[in-house]
Amino acid sequence: MFPTVREVLGLVPVRHGAPRLVAGDAGLDRPVRWVHVTEVPDIATLLGGGELVLTTGIGLPADDAGLRAFVGDLADVGVSGLVVELGRRYVGGVPRVMAAAAERRGLPLVELRRATPFVRITEAVHALIVDAQLTELRATEEIHQRFTELSVEGAEPAEVLRQAAELAGCPVVLENLSRQVLAYDPAGENAELLLDGWEQHSRRIRPAGRTAYDPDSGWLVTTVGARGQDWGRLLLRWPAAEAAPPTRLTILIERAASTLALGRLIRRDAEGLERQIHRTLLTALIDHSRPVDEVALRAKALGVTLDRRHLVGVVVRHRSDDPAGDVGPDGHDDPGTARRRDPEAVGPEAGPARLRDLAEAVGQAVREANLTALTSAVDDHAVGALLALPDPAAEERALAAFAAALRRVRLDAAPPRPPTPRPARPTDGAGRAAATGGVRPVDGAGRGAAPGPTRPVDGTGRGGAPGVVRPVDVSARPAVVVAAGSGVSSLREARRSLVEARQIAEAARRDPRDLPCFRLPHVGLAGLLHLLRDEPRLQTFVERELGPLLTYDAQHPREQLLGTLRAYLEQGRNKSAGAVAAHLSRPAFYERLARIGRILDADLDSVDQCLSLHVALLALDAVRTP
Repeated sequence: MFPTVREVLGLVPVRHGAPRLVAGDAGLDRPVRWVHVTEVPDIATLLGGGELVLTTGIGLPADDAGLRAFVGDLADVGVSGLVVELGRRYVGGVPRVMAAAAERRGLPLVELRRATPFVRITEAVHALIVDAQLTELRATEEIHQRFTELSVEGAEPAEVLRQAAELAGCPVVLENLSRQVLAYDPAGENAELLLDGWEQHSRRIRPAGRTAYDPDSGWLVTTVGARGQDWGRLLLRWPAAEAAPPTRLTILIERAASTLALGRLIRRDAEGLERQIHRTLLTALIDHSRPVDEVALRAKALGVTLDRRHLVGVVVRHRSDDPAGDVGPDGHDDPGTARRRDPEAVGPEAGPARLRDLAEAVGQAVREANLTALTSAVDDHAVGALLALPDPAAEERALAAFAAALRRVRLDAAPPRPPTPRPARPTDGAGRAAATGGVRPVDGAGRGAAPGPTRPVDGTGRGGAPGVVRPVDVSARPAVVVAAGSGVSSLREARRSLVEARQIAEAARRDPRDLPCFRLPHVGLAGLLHLLRDEPRLQTFVERELGPLLTYDAQHPREQLLGTLRAYLEQGRNKSAGAVAAHLSRPAFYERLARIGRILDADLDSVDQCLSLHVALLALDAVRTP
């Protein structure tokens, strides 16, 4: 916002005085906040820093010690520079002791070898400052107007960051609480260099406050969140590390963070931010709206590696386009169908709600099957997934696991059905079942009271609820179809696999056959954490439990104490077994455990604290695993 000493020396009134820099050339880029004229030696006590001091020298001390003290006091208070007009006190030049003191303190010292009215200099400099302040005010007004429009329009995070980078002229990165990149704009710089090793780099950025500048890293940082729930950080890289960023950039990053937080609140019931980015990338592949290299880089920043992977396009869609016509995975009503079949419940929101349910089910199935994929809705009735597999040999196994996981997720979501009323069997006078009849009696809990015919089965061939007779509908089919395209080895061919999968899904809607279904083992704690991996409170828990250790490892990459803690906990807190698993001697292993305890301020002999740390480790794995 303010002109520098170098710029002031280039002004016409200053050049009229034939200026010559005597000392302190290292400080020529200091900003000049104001111009002050003085002829008294003790002026430093009246200054606030950033002033350019003008003097003829007539009131300066005559002795060397006094001149050194005068220069030292000005440097201590933080003035930008000292300009001395020759002719009244000093004729040939300023005293050498003054020049030496200014050079030693890095204070620019300038001689004016021709008489110059100081008022012209002050007018010119102050005009620059006022113009800069007006420019800053206009820029601030534009920032407010731009982000207000983005908030009203409900702009996507990528657009918010693009506008922020354009206004700032600097790279901008949005990350979650686990230091994974959600969106970014490199502002014309190399994106790969910007994001290389981001998590470790981000953990070294530790600003002092909710919005603050970290001079060691050169990043201006603000927390993103609303209503007391923080879910990310917005970072802006300021290239001039020697000076703090101007106020307008602080205003800009805070307004951008507010726009992002407001957008997330508005879309909270629809989809999470990560899911929005998945949809953007998957749509970009299908529509060719973004370069393939950019999609790969953005996906990698989000934690989904697509380069050098075997890619398979998968599409899951409802058989019926009508929300009221769904059939569930067990041959009966799909979760929520009974509600939608109520004429008053089936409205314009039923279709989007059903699609969101399906998209969430597909996302959960991908996580439960431990697959890496981009997943999102691809049209009004279908959800797509681009599976990234290590090699072609894993394709069939991965597809089977995904189909089985999807069936399990949708079955678990089905609400319990009340028993169907059935006619009572005649009883004799003692209340016992009569000898005639086709259905065995039931007790009060619905269990068979005595051996009798085999209990009926439902439409999938499984045993129905005891005491409930369900008709077997041989024509019942699952409410959704799962289709996969041909596997490809390049991201440039992924569109072909996705389009092929969509076509297969459309053709299979009326096919009476069912896809293979495999049940998954019971999902334990790791599975639950995978389901909660996008929850900010889980990410906050991980940071609270493991944050100091993760920061330590980022600063000491050769030690990696997190692996030592993992070995200790995975071996049931058996130190000898943990040392073997970590490939360390027992003394070295014990010393590392002691250091971990100090870093985390935790007692590693405590069962409760170790349990909490182990859960945090599992949660960290869930957050880091796409």
